[in-house]
Amino acid sequence: MLRFMMPFLCCPERLRPPVSRRRCRPAMPFVVGALAAVLVAGALASCDSLPGAGPSTSDVTAAARPMASGQSRFALVDVDANIVAKLESWTAVSMLGTFGRQPAFSTQTIGVGDSVQVAIWEAGPGLFAPPATATDRTGSGSRAATIPEQVVGGRDGAITVPFAGRVPVVGRTPQQVEQEIKQALNQRAVDPQVLVTVTRNVANTVSVVGEVTGGARVPLTTRGDRILDVVAVAGGTKAPAHETFVTLLRGTSTVRIPMQAMLNDPTENVYVRPGDVISVARDPQTFTAAGATGQNAVLPFDAIGITLDQAIARAGGLSDMRADPAGVFVIRYERPADYDQLGLRRPDPGTLSQIPVIYRVNMRDTNGFFLARRFPVRNKDIVYVSNAPATEVQKVISILLPFLGVGATAVAVGAATR
Repeated sequence: MLRFMMPFLCCPERLRPPVSRRRCRPAMPFVVGALAAVLVAGALASCDSLPGAGPSTSDVTAAARPMASGQSRFALVDVDANIVAKLESWTAVSMLGTFGRQPAFSTQTIGVGDSVQVAIWEAGPGLFAPPATATDRTGSGSRAATIPEQVVGGRDGAITVPFAGRVPVVGRTPQQVEQEIKQALNQRAVDPQVLVTVTRNVANTVSVVGEVTGGARVPLTTRGDRILDVVAVAGGTKAPAHETFVTLLRGTSTVRIPMQAMLNDPTENVYVRPGDVISVARDPQTFTAAGATGQNAVLPFDAIGITLDQAIARAGGLSDMRADPAGVFVIRYERPADYDQLGLRRPDPGTLSQIPVIYRVNMRDTNGFFLARRFPVRNKDIVYVSNAPATEVQKVISILLPFLGVGATAVAVGAATR
């Protein structure tokens, strides 16, 4: 078709009676240029069909506008010093804030399920010390008797001691039980001395599970134990501290924080209580880099938290040939309680479990670098950099170059035949 139309494009006067061939020759450059302009304009008008890594800055802005219903698909927040200050003021989940500053638990009381052993000494022959025999060369000194290990039952919380009957032990310390057994035997034994030993401590333990070398029930010591003490007794963690999260379950309260937060702030390493459950889990913190960055990939934090400038650096920086510095976006879901602290209108006034938010940082403005230095990037965030508008023009030109090359060749051939 182009070959058929070329004579007429070169010389439209051929449709009329011939007047002069010389007047037709200048038409070729004009027609080729006009045709190229039409093609460029058509291609620019259909930029939506061009390949790309994601929406442009104008596309994101347009998508954030309210729909006919008055609602928006997401909230578009332009980051400024006020927004960053509010993000920094958000309080993270805290062990200390949830459980308070409680003292160390140091009372070693006997509980249901504990195993108890009782040893009794007498000053001379009596209930527990038989008389010395002729072959006994130890003389008439004290004798001892050991009562076999007993598990404390839950019905009456007591153990059995010969000649003393059922002795309550639940909620008492070994020293208190010793005194009660001694008083019960004073009228029958010869100056009895009693030693009560908890051979298996079940009541005063903390359960440690998850990514630890040896999960088990860890008995608490009399000096008091903190979370990291118990984890260390269980063999320590298998993963690095910045990838490890510790969950403390106490009663109906559950708190999960990074282990690195305990190392950075010792007040978060709270004292444990009997019956606590500590779960250790490995959860690598990552973010996704997309768009006009040095690399598009899921990248690790290697820390409990990084800022936007660090995230961009990990992604290889902004692409010098593609990136729009005014279109740096951080995409995430926010909890409604957190989002409301920004003082902004929700995109959907209804009840939402999470609010989709896109934060925009203008890195073309010098102040944007300082904002990026403070803006926190969180786990599973998407850091997206849009293409510059000129990139779309370059794509169009690269597509049209073959056609423009054919037109230029035709012009050269036409000029050579003049």
